[in-house]
Amino acid sequence: MLIAEYIGLRRSDQVAMKLAQRWSQALGVLVAVGAVTGTVLSFEMGLLWPGLMRRYGSVIGLPFALEGIFFFLEAIFTGIYLYGWRRLSPWAHFWSGIPISVSGIFGALSVMAANSWMNHPSGFTLKAGRVVAVDPLKVFFNRAAAYETPHMLLAAYLVAGFGVASVYAVGFLRGRQDRYHRLGFAIPFVLAAALTPVEFVLGDTAARAVANDQPVKFAAMEYVTHTTRDAPEYLGGVYGHGHVSFGLRIPNLDSLLVGFSAHTKVTGLDSVAAADRPPLPSLIHLAFDVMAALGSLSVIPLLWILLAWWRRRSLPAHRWFWLAGAAAGPGAVVAMECGWIVTEVGRQPWVVYKLLTTAQAETTNGGVVDSLTAVIILYAVLGVTTTLILRLLARRWRQSDELLLAVPYGPPRIPAKLEPR
Repeated sequence: MLIAEYIGLRRSDQVAMKLAQRWSQALGVLVAVGAVTGTVLSFEMGLLWPGLMRRYGSVIGLPFALEGIFFFLEAIFTGIYLYGWRRLSPWAHFWSGIPISVSGIFGALSVMAANSWMNHPSGFTLKAGRVVAVDPLKVFFNRAAAYETPHMLLAAYLVAGFGVASVYAVGFLRGRQDRYHRLGFAIPFVLAAALTPVEFVLGDTAARAVANDQPVKFAAMEYVTHTTRDAPEYLGGVYGHGHVSFGLRIPNLDSLLVGFSAHTKVTGLDSVAAADRPPLPSLIHLAFDVMAALGSLSVIPLLWILLAWWRRRSLPAHRWFWLAGAAAGPGAVVAMECGWIVTEVGRQPWVVYKLLTTAQAETTNGGVVDSLTAVIILYAVLGVTTTLILRLLARRWRQSDELLLAVPYGPPRIPAKLEPR
């Protein structure tokens, strides 16, 4: 949205300004929905995980509190940005949108600080099972945050970029091949595609860090049954009774990826008791494979765009490219969800790694099925409503193109046929 408005202001580009204004309307809808869904989640922390909050609430309370503050700032400046289209000067309006992005980034950092702390707890003193001292900086900047936070932050930009671009790719495939759809595709897609190689490097770094910090999780990710050197890599496959079926085995590759040497020692699942191993290693491994495969495939459109721009200074015209663009949005969402499956299921049976198990953290009260049912219904209603509102906005945009302001600053323009004579 801000990139589109910047292009519109710098180049007096009416199409870019139209995109910025329309994307701001979609942003307003999503921020409102996010407020509701986030509120539900905050209640779930206390209702479903009282053991976690009772013992470690004083530790992870700060990141959650900061996230709430940043979300309020994001919502406030979203309101200012939406309200200011026809009330602020052009550049003042643009700068009023910067805090939306900045507060969104810091809100994400706060959430990831809490989650990464669960993977690598630090910054507190525990006596007789109670937290007696907290170092907020060590909690916020724990070891796992160094690789988990940037990896997730870029994943969010990839989902947003490819997700928005896929909408315009579908429109292009349906015959709306004007500059509006090309630019609506190009801005988010190029941003996401340019970040893909960086995300690939961050993901590789994160995987090696997990092998060091949470070796049993890594063993489940890579089907490492026994602690060994020259550990093979498996692509695909199903794990059962200590054996991998239907997987492509690549000798020594796992050790090579972990320590840049085929003789690197990799910790196996047999390093801990069966009760301390993650459940469903096939789910963890296949989710990791899907995430890595989709991330690798997303590099192809970037190379395709670079080649087309170098040859013709334009986007690729081939239908297969636009089909890939349409699939990139759903693919990015799947990749991100697979990453969270690896992170959360792979940490089991721990909620706070090696300190608090899921069984100790979860509620023992009844009514869990009832509350789950209510949450599912609420989220389903919100999801359907959000989709309908966004589609309604898109329909209205197509119907009212001729009435929209080219550059939406200053007082509303009165159509000529309605001007007083």
